[in-house]
Amino acid sequence: MGRALCISHLTSQILFYTFAFLVLALFPVQSAGVTRHYKFNVRLENVTRLCKTRSIPTVNGKFPGPKIVAREGDRIVVHVINHLKHNVTFHWHGVRQLQSQWADGPAYVTQCPIQSGHSYVYNFTITGQRGTLWWHAHLSWLRVHLYGPLIILPKQGAGYPFPQPYKEVPIMFGEWFNSDSEAVIKQALRTGGGPNISDAYTINGLPGPLYNCSAKDTFKLNVKPSRTYLLRLINAALNTELFFSIANHSFTVVETDASYVKPISSNTLLISPGQTINILLSTHQKTPNSSFLMAASPYTTTIGTFDNTTGAAILKYTAENLPVIKPTLPGFNDTAAATKFNTKLRSLASRSYPARVPTKVDHHFFFTVGLGTSPCPKNATCQGPNGTKFAASINNVSYVPPSIALLQAHYYRLLKGVFTVDFPGAPLIPFNYTGTPPNNTFVSHGTKVIKLRFNTSVELVMQDTSIQGVESHPLHLHGYNFFVVGQGFGNYDPNKDQARFNLIDPNERNTVSVPSGGWVAIRFLADNPGVWLMHCHLDVHLSWGLSMAWVVEDGPLPNQKLRPPPLDLPKC
Repeated sequence: MGRALCISHLTSQILFYTFAFLVLALFPVQSAGVTRHYKFNVRLENVTRLCKTRSIPTVNGKFPGPKIVAREGDRIVVHVINHLKHNVTFHWHGVRQLQSQWADGPAYVTQCPIQSGHSYVYNFTITGQRGTLWWHAHLSWLRVHLYGPLIILPKQGAGYPFPQPYKEVPIMFGEWFNSDSEAVIKQALRTGGGPNISDAYTINGLPGPLYNCSAKDTFKLNVKPSRTYLLRLINAALNTELFFSIANHSFTVVETDASYVKPISSNTLLISPGQTINILLSTHQKTPNSSFLMAASPYTTTIGTFDNTTGAAILKYTAENLPVIKPTLPGFNDTAAATKFNTKLRSLASRSYPARVPTKVDHHFFFTVGLGTSPCPKNATCQGPNGTKFAASINNVSYVPPSIALLQAHYYRLLKGVFTVDFPGAPLIPFNYTGTPPNNTFVSHGTKVIKLRFNTSVELVMQDTSIQGVESHPLHLHGYNFFVVGQGFGNYDPNKDQARFNLIDPNERNTVSVPSGGWVAIRFLADNPGVWLMHCHLDVHLSWGLSMAWVVEDGPLPNQKLRPPPLDLPKC
């Protein structure tokens, strides 16, 4: 009897530990982080720039908004209260939102907007990510004022794969409009013409000494000799890619879009809207007898108008008012300088930070990305090309926002009248994409998505077109990082170009620029169920419809399935 009980007890223990092992294997426990709470009171605040005072939307009265700081593995809870007359949403740019898809933030994609006088709690955990990201409003052009840094530190004790810096400083690039930016885009959409351009570029919300009436509105970075500073660069500009340089200083690029890269020494870089770049700045060994301008100027090949000015900050070694040395920046249309920088970037691809590039591809897609036109409404006068209205599209489909959130329609299987799953995987009518544009430049309009099975691998080639002029387009994919396996100029040739893809250490990003008059190829694994927006991060092009969405189906395991929506999810 005793022997039987002993065997029974032993069997029970074996079954218990076998079950526990299986549970841990299927649902690995994340390293315990802390929960960090933030409150966002979204309200108007008077702000003066360029000697003009405007009442602008802010978070907690700050412009730019407050810095969110967490460690890998931490949970972030942001309670947003909307005191504006406008609806608003917030996107946590670059956060993968694993098992927190309802917190991603783009309006009418993962949620309906937070209406005036209402609130919403964004609740998500940082899983497997560390580095510089950022947050911003994701409705209309509200992000011109509503943005801030989101800094993810390594796990406690993990450290950086580069020397520990003396100090870390976020540097946010932005744009300033003397007029109401919401009125600017509304007028442009009504008339069909290009929107009015910004009046200044800003660094940490300040335009700097190169603008009239702005000497006092200059960000100053005070440094000590023989120190190394980590500058966390974030391009929050609305419609402009930017060159950046520091006079008489070089720096080392160590991270892009919160992914470590092989160190690159440079004195100029290019950063597109939506992108982040971390650089190590080593100061001079002795205190110099001058200060140094940190400057950001536009890169564009557009045939339209643009803000061709320079935002600046000052790097100071001493409190004295010393002469300020200016850097030499590339010309606004220097595609060679832009390409030289972008093609140098390589993932660190180390044992601790491997580059998990999909080598087998389940789905190949080819997207044309660019501008187009729409007919002028009857009895109206339009200011777009040849009396039409400007439009933008992917594979000639210009995105139409639905009246409810795509993720809600997907979760509740209420697709009818909301979206269709027939987004074209390649252009329906091929043409010479970077040659003479076709006579008919009209786009189609619709809310179309591509559906992917869970854990399938995707290769996507994005091709710029010459319709309304070749132009660089920074494309951002929500919910994912991807690998930039190839890029080039002219029309993509799969027979020639694919053989040159880098599958060893390609740059890992969440936002990549399609080269002006060229193409870029990316790969990613569809391992995050939900509905994920992909769009141009030049907001004028986003407003014109340069956007689409991916629907990724659930996986077989509980932690691979879309969770129910939170109870306070805003209603349309």
